[in-house]
Parts: sequence; C-alpha cells; structure tokens
Amino acid sequence: MRRVTLDPRADWRAKADAIGFVYKDHEGVAYWDESAAYAFSLREIEEDIEPVAAELHGMCLDLVDAATRDATLLTRLAIPAAQHDLVAQSWRTRQPSLYGRFDLAYDGKGPAKLYEYNADTPTSVFECATFQWLWLEELISSGDLPAGTDQFNSVFDKLRARFAAIFPQGGFVHFAADAAELEDRQTVRFFEDLATQAGIEPKFVEMQAIGLNAAGRFVDADDLELQAAFKLYPWEIMFREPYAANLASAGVQWIEPPWKAILSNKGILPLLWARHPGHPNLLPAFFDGDPAAAALGADYVRKPLFSREGANVEVVRADAAVTETDEGYGAEGFVRQAFHPAPLFDDRHAVVGAWIVGDEPAGIGIREDDALVTRNLARFVPHYIDG
Repeated sequence: MRRVTLDPRADWRAKADAIGFVYKDHEGVAYWDESAAYAFSLREIEEDIEPVAAELHGMCLDLVDAATRDATLLTRLAIPAAQHDLVAQSWRTRQPSLYGRFDLAYDGKGPAKLYEYNADTPTSVFECATFQWLWLEELISSGDLPAGTDQFNSVFDKLRARFAAIFPQGGFVHFAADAAELEDRQTVRFFEDLATQAGIEPKFVEMQAIGLNAAGRFVDADDLELQAAFKLYPWEIMFREPYAANLASAGVQWIEPPWKAILSNKGILPLLWARHPGHPNLLPAFFDGDPAAAALGADYVRKPLFSREGANVEVVRADAAVTETDEGYGAEGFVRQAFHPAPLFDDRHAVVGAWIVGDEPAGIGIREDDALVTRNLARFVPHYIDG
C-alpha cells in the first residue's frame, strides 16, 4: 500500500456534477481529492482486507445473535427496553440487511484493525461505488494508468443485486432521509436509482414528513402507507421519537432492519474484544468505567456509543484529552479503545472503509484527514490495484 501523487483531471468537477456527485466540495474545501491515489497489491486486498471484512462481519452477526437473547447486553448498548422485542424479533425472522462499512486502520505492514462498524446509515457509498470507478476507467483510457489496472470495487453491482434479492417481486418502496442534508439526499437518490434498476418503484419521503394514520400505521405526506422503506436515519434516534411506540406494530420492512441498532453502536467494540480477546483485527476496548480499561494505559481513545463523523471522540494522551468536535453526543455512555492512530501517508491519516453488501465484502474507499480523528471534512481519495 502506498500513496501515489497524480495530476487531477481538469474537468473532474463537471463530471462529478453530471452524475449527481454535487457534494464533491464541503464548505469550500474539496471533499473528492484525485491529486493522489492509494495503490494496493492484489495480495493486500485478497489476504489483508477482503477476508478480514468478511470475518469481522461474521463476528458481528454472532454478537447480534447473542445480544438478542440477552436483555442485559441490549441495555448495555443503550437500546430502550421498549424496543428490545422489536430488535430481537427482527433478528429471529432474519429481516434482511442491505449494507454496512467497516472503518479500518491499515498500512500494508500489519493486520487491519477495526475502528468501528458503520452498520446502519453509512455514507460515502455513492462516491465509492460510482465516481471512484469512473475515475479508474478514465485514467486507464487516457493511459495515465496501465491497461488491466483494477480496483476492489463491486459495490454498485452488489447493491443492485442485493435490492433484487431483498425484493424479488419488485414492488413499491419508500426512501426516506433529511432532504436538507445534501449528501444524504444524493445518497438516497443513488439508492433510488439502484432500486429502479432492480425492478423496484421508489418514492422519496422526508423523514420528518412521515406520520401516523388512525390505525397507527406510518404514512407519507400523501397518506400513502409505508410497507417497505429504506431510511438514512439512525435507529438510536428513531427509538426515541414520539412514534417509537408504533415501530413494532406498524408492519414496515425497514432497510436497515432494527437488529442493525446493535451493530451501529460503538458498544460493540468492547463486546467484540471480550468475545475475541487478542484477535489480530481488533483493538482492545472496554466500556467507560470498567476497571479493566486501566490495561489501556495513559493513551486511549474515548468514543460515545452514538456519534457521527468523529463527533465527541476524545484522543487521550497521558491524561490530556483532545476532542476534535463537540456536537453533544455521549449522554448514553462511552467506550475506551486502544490508541492506534490511522497510518500516515504524506502527513495525512488514511482510514480504509471496507464495504459489506448483504454478507459479502464489496470494495473499499479511502478517507484522509490531517487530524487523528476522521471528521466530516475528511477527503475521499480513490484507489487502485497495481499488482
């Protein structure tokens, strides 16, 4: 694995706009960065990343199975008691999952280490599945990359096939998100397009516009009942909305299903470590307040059970804590994870996002940040396989 400097295409912004990648810049700073790319060997992909993602996913599913049989674990993960049966039932009936993303520390010199699993509402999927692949094809066509250069990226095809597997008869599916969030809305548009290609009729609904009818069923702004719905909206918030009491009885097939609330929770980090101590792809982790956390020493990372884009993540070095962004997360509790900074390439910290579609590894995307904690303004940098 190495970082290679490249000349950006002169018209990449116009090409991004043409496919709907309109959040290519954040607050005036480029989010997509093709002034560099990460080159991997085929061995690194086939031995160090792809099978690790598959194994981690399997370990997570085993944890879900255990947690849905143990109310103590669900409570430890701050899942409200009123929703325990909903979460457990969704797992017992094996309600299908669409996708998720593992964030990994990897530098090609040692085993990949799990930072966290974005299992419920992961973003950066559109740019990974589409624009990254188009970038590769164009650089091969122009001769800037050799013919035959590959990329670990079957995300688009696997997502389309997964939609078809979840809804084999096609049908009508709502797609919900906060339309005011540009990245979220464009990500959902991407999923709507994939669903259409899989024979599904999509309809977008603002998450805030979903209401309840007299029968206690969820309906959109046109009073059309939700029967199946993809939502880019986290379960930990849905469980605490006024409509939470209706989630179990409304009969909606949610994508992602309620059991994903277990995995989209940093509390799985100490639970996985307890179940697989010393595993080469895990970092030591403990719940805040656990005396065993003393084993981490003076340097560790303190993470809220729930947060997004590195918010309220503290990097503690010899008892001096630094929080990159404070957005009010942490009321439900924290975990402590061993300090293991993302590897540096050209003074940039790189995190590998390994995608799971259904139960299969599907590809990777790389995000870079100048800081130790990957934040909202972290840049997306493409990758390729060169031998």
